[in-house]
Amino acid sequence: MISDKNLSRIAGFCYLVVIATGLFSEVFVRQALRVSNNALATAQNIQANEMLFRWGFVADLINFVVGLPTVLIMYHFFKKSNKILLQIALALVIIQTAIIAVNLLNQITPLLLLGNDTYLTTFQQSQLATLSLLSLNIQSQGYGIGLVFFGFYCSIIGFVIYKTNAIPRIIGVLYATAGLCYLINSFTMFLSKGFSNPMFIYLAIPIFIGELSVCLWLLIKGIDTTKLENKR
Repeated sequence: MISDKNLSRIAGFCYLVVIATGLFSEVFVRQALRVSNNALATAQNIQANEMLFRWGFVADLINFVVGLPTVLIMYHFFKKSNKILLQIALALVIIQTAIIAVNLLNQITPLLLLGNDTYLTTFQQSQLATLSLLSLNIQSQGYGIGLVFFGFYCSIIGFVIYKTNAIPRIIGVLYATAGLCYLINSFTMFLSKGFSNPMFIYLAIPIFIGELSVCLWLLIKGIDTTKLENKR
């Protein structure tokens, strides 16, 4: 039988893996290899760093699989205090995971387009590069759609943390703020001409702080279950 303390640590460790793989795939793979509005340069970067691009895809898969235990453990603990809100949050994050996981097909498509299969010889290299960049652009929008659901999830969990105080309320505020930033980030992208998002660099900081604070608290201190029992 796993103790509540160890269960919290498992959730914290899984969340740490989620943060690490997410940062790797987004910052060190997608943003590093993609050249905005330059299909040929992007294609050349992917071809020159094919293994890195593949690892980015694998990191995202690991992200989604490992993230599920964290979500379920949080549900296990906090459902005692507010089951309906936690059920809504769980549904939201499952939808988010499904959207982004399916959307990974767009991320791996450039490897198919830029391969050496004979049926691709009917296309010019510039055409294949353009289709590859288009696929990555579609992947970005799909990712943004998924993060809308995750933003609501973070806001709900942050609110529940604040109300129960099983984790310090300030962490609940930070997590809810991270959720709000996710929402602002996605809708800014959707509503901006050309889907530009100049606010991302500013929103990324509170998002990182909010998620990391929950992750580290689960990993180091755990959840005070006595306060959850008192809320029943």
